[in-house]
Amino acid sequence: MIVETTAGPVRLAANLKWMYTEVPFEQRFDAAAASGFAGVEFASPYDLPADRVRELLDQAGVKQALINTPAGPKGSATAMGAAYVPGARDEFRSGVRSAIEYATILGAPVIHVMAGLRPAETDPDLAFATYVANIGWAAEQARGTGIQIVLEAINKRDQPSYGLRAMETAAAVAEAVDPATVGVLFDIYHAQVDQGNVIERFERLRPRIGHIQIADNPGRGEPGTGEIAYDRVLARIAASEYSGWIGCEYKPVTETEQGLKWTERITT
Repeated sequence: MIVETTAGPVRLAANLKWMYTEVPFEQRFDAAAASGFAGVEFASPYDLPADRVRELLDQAGVKQALINTPAGPKGSATAMGAAYVPGARDEFRSGVRSAIEYATILGAPVIHVMAGLRPAETDPDLAFATYVANIGWAAEQARGTGIQIVLEAINKRDQPSYGLRAMETAAAVAEAVDPATVGVLFDIYHAQVDQGNVIERFERLRPRIGHIQIADNPGRGEPGTGEIAYDRVLARIAASEYSGWIGCEYKPVTETEQGLKWTERITT
């Protein structure tokens, strides 16, 4: 979906985990296409064979914008990712290999490598060193594939134990490891909850940003349901050199199609 802002167009992808939950997952591709989306994203394609996901994409005529690395079982130490967890190297590496395999088949240009939770009993310096080493290894695997790795910080209110706590840290890790292969996932919802100053931080981090996601705050609903000035934020993105997808990772306040009216109001 192309949305015109006062500064030009931006390209939106529907997040199929959060949107179109009115229908079963395999029907959401067609639903997104019917709404005008040309791209979709969702964290975990691994419940279906990669060839089946590709078939759904092709049938709907949409592109896969992003996937995540696999998460561990619910309640496990790696339930939100394995990169930050000392002792989980084999699981992390297996997950990265799977993600690259799926991204290649799906044509996804971006993989979000999830950091995971900081184990309470682990020395923080050791956990961070483990994370940097794991991201370095992941960059080696992705190098030359045409796939970019992105790192996302999650705000401390929603996930106080999440390993990667600031977008600025994500940018520093990307710069240290391989800035040509690793970038930042700039999630505007998390940025607003954590430190605010969304436009200023976007401009400062822009050279490292490989993917953007949106939701409003509070409530994580669609733009226009909270306090974020999305008319100005999206106009600033449109005026920048960023040309990638913007993932709509929000939970519609009512139903998905009704909530999409925000895209018509963005320039008014």
